[in-house]
Amino acid sequence: MASKQEAVSSTPEYPPQVLRDYSLLADGERGVLVGPRGDFAWMCAPTWDSDAVFSLLLGGAGVYALTPAEQPFIWGGFYERGSLIWHSRWVTTSQSMESREALALPGDRHTAVVLRRVLAVDGVTRVRVVLDPRAGFGRYRMKNLKCDGGVWTARSGPLYLRWSGAPEASVRSDGALETVLSVDAGDVHDLVLELSDRPLTEEPVHAGRAWEGTVDAWRHAVRPVTGTIADGDARQAYAVLRGLTSSGGGMAAAATMGLPERAEEGRNYDYRYAWIRDQCYAGCALAAYGPHPLLDDAVRFVCDRILEDGPNLKPAYTVYGGPVPDERYLDLAGYPGGTPKVGNWVNRQFQLDAFGEALLLFAAAADCEHLGPEQWRAAEVAIAAIADRWREPDSGIWELDDRCWAHSRLSCAAGLRAIAAYAPSGPGARWNALADAIVADTAATCLHPSGRWQRAPDDERIDASLLIPAVRGAVPADDPRTLATLDAALDELGDDGFMYRFRPDKRPLGHAEGAFVLCGLQASLALHQQGREVEAHRWFERNRAACGPPGLYAEEFDLAQRQLRGNLPQAFVHALLLESAKRLAEPWPEP
Repeated sequence: MASKQEAVSSTPEYPPQVLRDYSLLADGERGVLVGPRGDFAWMCAPTWDSDAVFSLLLGGAGVYALTPAEQPFIWGGFYERGSLIWHSRWVTTSQSMESREALALPGDRHTAVVLRRVLAVDGVTRVRVVLDPRAGFGRYRMKNLKCDGGVWTARSGPLYLRWSGAPEASVRSDGALETVLSVDAGDVHDLVLELSDRPLTEEPVHAGRAWEGTVDAWRHAVRPVTGTIADGDARQAYAVLRGLTSSGGGMAAAATMGLPERAEEGRNYDYRYAWIRDQCYAGCALAAYGPHPLLDDAVRFVCDRILEDGPNLKPAYTVYGGPVPDERYLDLAGYPGGTPKVGNWVNRQFQLDAFGEALLLFAAAADCEHLGPEQWRAAEVAIAAIADRWREPDSGIWELDDRCWAHSRLSCAAGLRAIAAYAPSGPGARWNALADAIVADTAATCLHPSGRWQRAPDDERIDASLLIPAVRGAVPADDPRTLATLDAALDELGDDGFMYRFRPDKRPLGHAEGAFVLCGLQASLALHQQGREVEAHRWFERNRAACGPPGLYAEEFDLAQRQLRGNLPQAFVHALLLESAKRLAEPWPEP
């Protein structure tokens, strides 16, 4: 890997921005973060967990920027409804202009096709374009650069590159391509960038046809959402989940890596992989809307992993089902306050609750009549794994030290009860009996003197994760332990409609980490289950607001600074927003 000095970006005019200002382009196989100056600050190619080719976000090199030539300007933007087709919009002192941007859909695992279309809204538009791909997190400059028939080709490390629409671009001293485009009022100008790990032997992508295909693909993939308390946001959350889900069915937990949850606290993780738990959260959310294709993708991916690994199921895999690499540091400056890491230590963990979440997913699919014999076999494997391993310590939902976490056990009980409802009476009775035994043992070891659930036998603290097992049916909604746990979480972990995971130390809430948006949305579901509708809607609305102009959610929200923290966009937050919007619009179902 290049040294920090060698890897520093040659385009310092594009420093990292606050996360709320980034939009996402994605096609299921990879994603791009687009900054307010039209700068591609982050993109891994050819797939989610590949090395980055644009890594400005982490202080590396590589950028693809399309920015108004006239200064100064102000920025805004919007997504075309139900898609990840983004419009960057700038207003200068004399005019307005837009850049329509997307990764072409359907995506190809080996080749990324980036579409950018300059729209001259109200006058002759001049934009400055800089293309400086640097594969290997900034290590490799372009080489073998040539222009033939108005189309540029080059190599950047292992990647092949082709760029159409800028034949007049010049090569700068640092090896980047740069040009200024002039577009007449009312006209458009297309740029098409192709990046592949294979030689680009086919004809260059035709911009018009690629745009038509992409618009049509999004139209079929994300249909209108109605009957929720936030139709537009729910539909956009679905679009984000679709953009994060690969052709192999695996859903990237986030598009990014190394973005700090708290400055200089060391919590900087690589989330470009598919977590079993997150995949199940997304599948259960989608099932609330019916048998959508993404539900089938989630079921297929989780089923395959369980059948392959059985009781040794890993917490996370690559989006194609491969192993997550060991964690290592990159020699880059990192996002301000953070240190970039590749890989994730969860590849060595056992997380018991993943089996319970898988059963909840399979039960949700069964309710939609989308659970086949192969998936039933996977459910039986998961049940056997729970029966064998539920007494073992595990790393839990927050991926900490190994303990007998109450959340893990109760999640398994919830999954057992859910799948038992769709099984023949004999197996169903046995599975419910196993759930009863798990709940009874957990009550014997993890019931706080106040009557609420506590985190673990040796940890009396309240944890927001303990809200969700009751929502999923591990114990009844009117069980005194459910009511006491909800009240304790709201009282001890809630702050102005936002929820923290737990208290890491004696400092006030917000000093150790940000509010966890996932937990805030789970609190809204728990309140809805209790019939406390005004509170449920208030919590939903507060957490729905924890995003930037593009409507993307990170893992955490800093209440004091009103800023996003952690990796972006975080899939499980969009999944819970999608589910909450639907469930809060209807009465809670009778048990």
